[in-house]
Amino acid sequence: MDTSEPNLKHKLHNETALISWHELQRFFAQGAVVVVDASLDLVEIATFFAEDSVDKLQQYTESGAVAAPSNDKARDWYSANSELWSVVVAPYVLVQEREKP
Repeated sequence: MDTSEPNLKHKLHNETALISWHELQRFFAQGAVVVVDASLDLVEIATFFAEDSVDKLQQYTESGAVAAPSNDKARDWYSANSELWSVVVAPYVLVQEREKP
């Protein structure tokens, strides 16, 4: 498989989907869910994960724009049965809140 960046971004973009928090709970329990702030491009961050670009991710993780969800946030999503944009970059499931209409 060609993993050049444009093809990888295209592949990841095609693999994004909406998923309910209820379906993500088991991944949260395993520590595999990563929240990407709505101000960031989910596919771009997923590309950094796929390429293991620690240097590119560092600024986002240090600022908290890319982080594990808090227990409070998980409870909020559960109560609201929230749907989140998601993309899998094994072993992680990256999620992002939908923009409010």
